[in-house]
Amino acid sequence: MSRRAELVSIYVRIGRTYLRWAPSLLLLAVVVFIPIGLVHAITIDADIGSLDLSGGLKLVAAAAALLALTATGLVGEVFYTGAVAISLTHSREGRPPSLRQIASMVNYGPLIAVDLIYSALVSVGFVFFFAPGVLVYVWLGLAAPVVEIERRGIRASFARSARLVRGKFWVVALVLIPIEIAGDVLTDIATSLTHGLLASELLCEWMADVLFNVAFTPFYAVAAVLLTVDRIGSVDGGVVELHSKPSP
Repeated sequence: MSRRAELVSIYVRIGRTYLRWAPSLLLLAVVVFIPIGLVHAITIDADIGSLDLSGGLKLVAAAAALLALTATGLVGEVFYTGAVAISLTHSREGRPPSLRQIASMVNYGPLIAVDLIYSALVSVGFVFFFAPGVLVYVWLGLAAPVVEIERRGIRASFARSARLVRGKFWVVALVLIPIEIAGDVLTDIATSLTHGLLASELLCEWMADVLFNVAFTPFYAVAAVLLTVDRIGSVDGGVVELHSKPSP
């Protein structure tokens, strides 16, 4: 199969999975992104320019703010992807787990650590050295699904992600990166459009961030899970079953 045909096939599967699982994906996204959206909005709302700092310190503060903004944009997205991996691949009594069951099944320690470490590494790479940021984003981008699908630890999940991506770097990149960029651009547009609609700028930014994360992050999560399942099958010959439909 050519790369183009493979990409088309993956995008079609992402769209079908999103539509089939939309209610449970959106409900899970609401639970995750309401608190995360507030943290992100507070970061955006911080006014570095108002601080009484010298030129050098202001530059450092601006870099730190950009780093924080990039990191908080990813934090939650990775955790959510791990939760979606549970929803799509694990079962309880032969059926997909409910939201309450997912909450009890999440491997919280490793998943949160992977979320924070991955976000920090990608942020540092993008802010100071763009190319390494892209490389880290792709090579380690399947770590969260690995945590929940294979129940691996932090270091093992990152190593496993790199192994799964090897040989399919451009396929993984051309699936995850466009989805990420589209979501970020639409979120920024929505945030700009909502300014002035409410008395609180922070509230506007929070609402826009939550709404667009709820709408678009499921595409990223489904894409990462499908890529992980496919690569597990290709690399090791292992079979990870995806539920054909969500619980009624």
